[in-house]
Amino acid sequence: MGSFKGHVLPGTLFLLVGLWRVWSSASRFAAAPSAFRVRAWNPVPCSPSSPSSPLRLLELYVIAAGAFADMCVEVLYSTHLRIFAGGGVNPAHLNDLEHGGMLLMFFLFGALALASQLKPRYLPLTDGILCLVAATAFTAEFVLFYFHSTTHMGLEGYYHYLLVVLVGLCIAATVLGALLPGSFPVDLASGVLIALQGLWFYQTAFTLYGPMLPRGCARDADGHVECRARAAQERAEQLANFQLFGLVFLAFVYVLVCYAVAAARCGHPDLAAMHGEHVAAMEGDAGRAGAGGAQECCAI
Repeated sequence: MGSFKGHVLPGTLFLLVGLWRVWSSASRFAAAPSAFRVRAWNPVPCSPSSPSSPLRLLELYVIAAGAFADMCVEVLYSTHLRIFAGGGVNPAHLNDLEHGGMLLMFFLFGALALASQLKPRYLPLTDGILCLVAATAFTAEFVLFYFHSTTHMGLEGYYHYLLVVLVGLCIAATVLGALLPGSFPVDLASGVLIALQGLWFYQTAFTLYGPMLPRGCARDADGHVECRARAAQERAEQLANFQLFGLVFLAFVYVLVCYAVAAARCGHPDLAAMHGEHVAAMEGDAGRAGAGGAQECCAI
């Protein structure tokens, strides 16, 4: 059984990291499009006088510390330290331990990335390797929520199913980041999907455990959401689809704003040249297509 806070906390972490990655990807591409490389994490720009400032590794600190804190909440606070009972693992808290295992993988990603920066002599990890480590963490999350979506019934299962779709896309984008290290669309998509995952955690919290429960559905004594009729269930699922479309639109607008601001602030001359070549190629294709059509008309 989930809770409002249990969805908002990881949602906040995913959202912050995703928004930062989208902006960083857009600004790095705008500043140097021909030298763009996929990054497993994005450093915070620091002044030339303090290039080794701890602020540079802020994203990794947020990932490692946030995942560790959330893991402690799941394993220590939610279980009330009653992890074992009757000579074995307490079955009442297996769900909390599952979440803790998933969060451990994200903590390991943050810790390994930090170690590769603070102690590169002992653990020199490239962005490609770190992308695969991140894909492993997303895979652990995918497995957890996939089986959650089969054990949760009705509307809860549907919201978890949509989350599974987003996590699966995160896996694909992260693996492609290792395979296509120079692809700006892949790097940008990774940030967008992470942000969308955070937004969907928020949407799930407000819908299933907050004030946005659809009409015709109610929480029972155990806190599970049940829809009284099939029509109410279908309406609630359609509403979930609409909510996801709305969040995708918000992410699309955010990407456009980030790219426009980055191009205006730090646009490299190569960016304008690339755009000019694209426009010229489009006009050339249109001209050839028009000439071919005219010849066909004359032949007729």
